[in-house]
Amino acid sequence: MLKLSKLAAVLLFGITTSALATGNTFVTVNGVRIPQNIANYLISEQKAQGVEDNAELRADIRETLIRRELLLQEARRAGIDRRPDVVAQAELARQTPIINAYLIEYMEKHPISEAQLRAEYEKIKLQIGATEYRARHILVEQEDRAITIINRLRRGAKFEDLARESVDLGSRDSGGDLGWSSASAFVKPFGDALTSLAKGRYTEKPVKTDFGYHVILLEDTRPWTPPSFEETKPRLQQRMQSQQINKMIEDLLSRARIQ
Repeated sequence: MLKLSKLAAVLLFGITTSALATGNTFVTVNGVRIPQNIANYLISEQKAQGVEDNAELRADIRETLIRRELLLQEARRAGIDRRPDVVAQAELARQTPIINAYLIEYMEKHPISEAQLRAEYEKIKLQIGATEYRARHILVEQEDRAITIINRLRRGAKFEDLARESVDLGSRDSGGDLGWSSASAFVKPFGDALTSLAKGRYTEKPVKTDFGYHVILLEDTRPWTPPSFEETKPRLQQRMQSQQINKMIEDLLSRARIQ
């Protein structure tokens, strides 16, 4: 038995009867017709989720649509549909499926090719490199504070102990440990400093980034084997599609008259 609450959720968030009121009548409630294409839409949605299209499903949909229409009629009698907040919500709910349908159609007309995906994959591989780095760092707000820490390291202080003075709450309690990462995972000044270090060495000068001043210790390196193209393809495709949509929106913004 299909749960009515699941169908009700679909109905309450995304279907506007007036927008779909075309075609044959599915059911009439107090003289108000509910068109067949609303029922057809719900049937297709349920089938897409693996629900069998049978008499039970159609009966559930019919009952839910009747309940919804009765609630809608009572809400209108109470003037709920004229409240500004409800009008705004209804308009946003009406816009969402239209926008989503447009974006789906746009991506179908402007697909990301296999060649584009492979080129982006190779570009990312090159950016990441073939090496991972195990690093620690101490982050402070003033340069002179970082210089003092470096001088204390020269005098034999342990990096892990000094890391307790770091303002990086995510790493200071673990001795400044940042785990294994590629250099490209860090902001450029940090990544550049990391790749210039020999194993077991720390930066002799503070490294400035937008976060503050870092003292960086390179503990170890290891070769990195990237995941295969096929493994990364779904995420890569999603990312490139998002980029393409954002570019399209930026183009629309550049040509729009906004006052």
